[in-house]
Amino acid sequence: MAAECAHGIATWSSPAWLAAAGSWLDERLAEAGMQRTGEVRQPHLLPWSTVLGAPTTGGRVWLKAEGPSQAFEVGLYGLLCAVALNDVLTPIAIDADRAWLLLPDGGEPLRTQLSGDALADAVAAVPPRYAALQRVLVPHADRLLVLGLADMRAAAMPERFDEALEAVHAYVEAHGTEHDWQACGRAAAMRPQVAAWAERLAGAPGAATIDHNDLHARNILTRGDGDATFFDWGDSVVAHPFASMLVTLSFLRIHVLECEPGDPRLLRVRDAYLGAFADLAPHAELVETLELACRLAKIARALTWERVAQALDPQDVEDRWRRTPLECLMSLTAASYLDP
Repeated sequence: MAAECAHGIATWSSPAWLAAAGSWLDERLAEAGMQRTGEVRQPHLLPWSTVLGAPTTGGRVWLKAEGPSQAFEVGLYGLLCAVALNDVLTPIAIDADRAWLLLPDGGEPLRTQLSGDALADAVAAVPPRYAALQRVLVPHADRLLVLGLADMRAAAMPERFDEALEAVHAYVEAHGTEHDWQACGRAAAMRPQVAAWAERLAGAPGAATIDHNDLHARNILTRGDGDATFFDWGDSVVAHPFASMLVTLSFLRIHVLECEPGDPRLLRVRDAYLGAFADLAPHAELVETLELACRLAKIARALTWERVAQALDPQDVEDRWRRTPLECLMSLTAASYLDP
C-alpha cells in the first residue's frame, strides 16, 4: 500500500503540487520514450482523487493521484495487468509512495458516446468480459485483501453491517433529523435479515473475487475499434462477484433508462452477465443469488462512502457524502434490490 501523503482539493490545486506532478509526468514520459506536446490540464478535481491530462508523442496520457482511501488502486494495477492485461490500462509509470498512476488513453467512456437504449445495448455486450476477469481473479482473493481491498465476502457482511450502522449512528447524532433517526431504526431492525441473506449467499454458487463496486457506463472505456477497458478501480472490494451488478444495473435504471426494476432492457444486461456463470447453477438460482449479492452490496457501498469521507480533509466533505451511508442502509428495506 502507498504511504500516506498530502492530498485533497487544496493540495492538488496548488501551483507547487501541479508543478511537481508535471515534472514527474515529463520525467516518466522521457523514460518511456515519449515527450509532452502540449499543456498539462486538470479536467477532474475531487476531494478523493484528481486527474491531469496531457498530449504526447505517444498519444494522450493521464496522471491520476489518489487519496488515502483509494491508494490501493496503484498496487492493484500490478495484479490486474498480470492476470487480465487486455481488460485494463497498462500503467506507463507508478509512484506508490505518492499514490500516482500514469496511464495511457483508453478511449471515451460509453456514457459520453451513447444514451438511452443504445447505451443499454452497448453495456449488455460488456458484462461477459468483466465476469471472465472476475473468474480469473478468484484464486487471487487473498492477495486482493493484502493489497488493501476491503473484505466484503458473504461471511463478513453481518460484521460489516454493524460497522456501517455505527457510522450512520454517528452521522445521525451529529447531523440527523427525527426522520433520520426513524430511518436509522428501520435499518437497524434489518440486522437479522442481513445475517440470513449473508448465510444464504455464503452457500450460493460463485466464489469471492474482485467487485469493482462502481462499474457503470462512465467507467467503461472504448476506443474506435469498440474494444472495452475497465477503469477507475478505486472503490473495489473483495465480495461475491454478482455484487458488481448493483451499480451497473442501478445506473442504467436511474440515469439512463428511467425504468422499473423488471424492465426487459435491464434484465437483458443482468442475463448477459449471468451467462458467464451458467456452468455453476441453473439460471433461476443465479438470479436469486444476484439479488442477494446486490442487497448486501448496499452495505459495501455505505462503507465505501464512509471510508472516503473519513479520509477527506474536513473542509472538502459535503453533507451529501456524509449522508450517503445512511441512504445506502435505508435502501435495504426496499422491495426490490434495485430500489434506492
